[in-house]
Amino acid sequence: MAYQGFAQEYLGMPAVTRAYTTACVLTTAAVQLEFITPFQLYFNPDLIFRKFQIWRLITNFLFFGPLGFSFFFNMIFLYRYCRMLEEGSFRGRTADFVFMFLFGGFLMTLFGLFASLFFLGQAFTIMLVYVWSRRNPYIRMNFFGLLNFQAPFLPWVLMGFSLLLGNSIIIDLLGIAVGHIYYFLEDVFPNQPGGKKLLLTPGFLKMVFDTPEEDPNYNPLPEDRPANHPRDQDQNQQQHPQ
Repeated sequence: MAYQGFAQEYLGMPAVTRAYTTACVLTTAAVQLEFITPFQLYFNPDLIFRKFQIWRLITNFLFFGPLGFSFFFNMIFLYRYCRMLEEGSFRGRTADFVFMFLFGGFLMTLFGLFASLFFLGQAFTIMLVYVWSRRNPYIRMNFFGLLNFQAPFLPWVLMGFSLLLGNSIIIDLLGIAVGHIYYFLEDVFPNQPGGKKLLLTPGFLKMVFDTPEEDPNYNPLPEDRPANHPRDQDQNQQQHPQ
């Protein structure tokens, strides 16, 4: 029963959240089982551009460290806020959600070119948390039963928690900065006087990820119509009035 419940929950996850969290878990499992090492995954511009190890542009977002408290903490927040975004403000807009992933990853990679950052997964999680928190400003949060605050303070609380654990806050600040840039360009600037929408999802992403809406004026050929098509019924009523 537990396995069936887990399988049902897993299959019920929205597509992008399921794909990203699965990739993160499988990457960590592969490292734990020593199929690969973190040295094959980390962000290294020299190896990427000179040795053409292009996969590092992706894998550095998938590894959150060895199994432990930090890994599970990040996975919980990644799953929770990625899913709430995909099922909330991005509901029915999978292409736009994927574009946010690509935009955020691109900015973080640019920053990584000039800083000694090896893994950017935690920054990506903070970016998701930041965007969700700004789009849900009135939700009350509780952090481990110790702090009560409104959602927009959540990224800063997580940064403070990282500081208490003795971790560098550069990664958290990067996630907050990229999240704010996306939020400003997507939600704030278009609503300003003279503002306009600058982040336009490419058409090919919409073709791949978004189901096209059915045209209500489309009239299929007779051989393509299902039985009892409404138009056929209307025509029959016109030919055989009661």
